[in-house]
Amino acid sequence: MQLGLGLDLYRGAAVELPVELVRRVESLGYHSVWTAEAYGTDAFSPLAYLAAVTRRIKLGTAVVQIAARTPAATAMQAMTIDALAGGDRVILGLGVSGPQIVEGWYGQPWGVPNQRLREYVAIVRKVLARQPLTNDGPEYPLPYTGPGSLGQGKALRSILHPNPRIPVWLAAGGPANAALAAEVADGFLPMGWGPQGDDVYAEPLGRGFARRGGRPTSYEVFGGVTVAITDDVSGALAAMKPLTAMYVGGMGSATHNYHREAMARRGFPDAAARIHELWMAGRKDEAVKAVPDEYHDEVCLVGSEQRIRRRWPTWTCRGLTGLIVRSEDPGGYELLAELAGTRDRASEAT
Repeated sequence: MQLGLGLDLYRGAAVELPVELVRRVESLGYHSVWTAEAYGTDAFSPLAYLAAVTRRIKLGTAVVQIAARTPAATAMQAMTIDALAGGDRVILGLGVSGPQIVEGWYGQPWGVPNQRLREYVAIVRKVLARQPLTNDGPEYPLPYTGPGSLGQGKALRSILHPNPRIPVWLAAGGPANAALAAEVADGFLPMGWGPQGDDVYAEPLGRGFARRGGRPTSYEVFGGVTVAITDDVSGALAAMKPLTAMYVGGMGSATHNYHREAMARRGFPDAAARIHELWMAGRKDEAVKAVPDEYHDEVCLVGSEQRIRRRWPTWTCRGLTGLIVRSEDPGGYELLAELAGTRDRASEAT
């Protein structure tokens, strides 16, 4: 099991980059460090900074929003950071976000996100391969010849000779984009991969792999885990509920809320509907209380070290190749490095 460090900088009112923590997990053999974006801190800038103060840990986005940049601009940023970092370090994770952000923050139409994501990946691949940049799809026609154009666009190739091996991963929750991740990407960042993740995503992933002629041996699936070393399990679980209630209840509309849908897919459809109902009615405290304990407990490692050690084997048979770890206690990162054996592999590498 590979381990990544998840940084939630995008939630903060100020940028506080935990450089020493990143360096520590790098020394523990962690595979990667991951950033994200919503409508504040962007995902790329912190990785550029970390490229200068680390040596080998991979630099991943989980995720950058495709509405924020054209495909060529995203490819430019990824390949520039990868070059500055020495090569073979950037992992480009892409996601569609949701209509409230896409249309409200970026001023872009929601449109057909699955088609948009498909074309986006294809264009990024062409940039990284230094191919003349053309695209015949309806979402990103290149060269552009539509309204307002002069008709002088050229099929350009990157001036920089980029690393063509920069992997492209897709984040998805629904079946259409999960299948697309299996078909066109190098890795999958699932939303809501619980104990039944293999079963929940088996059909769409299988469909996507069939379209590409089988699953590549190097294909990665990274889920997420929060680690809390504590003797107060119920208290730790309760502390997670407000954020979950906000995302499930209010991060999206009545028709489009991927966090609510992810909770339902994991086997909690009634709870998801109730949380949304309460949150929209302004009864936020009740929405928080409606989050089931088991919703967090089955996808987090919470409790004493002994409890976490007992539960660890259930994580190694979930069909994941890696875990993006979040913990407020540095000891949580140490413990998982021991359980996953990354500390030993790091020692052998040095």
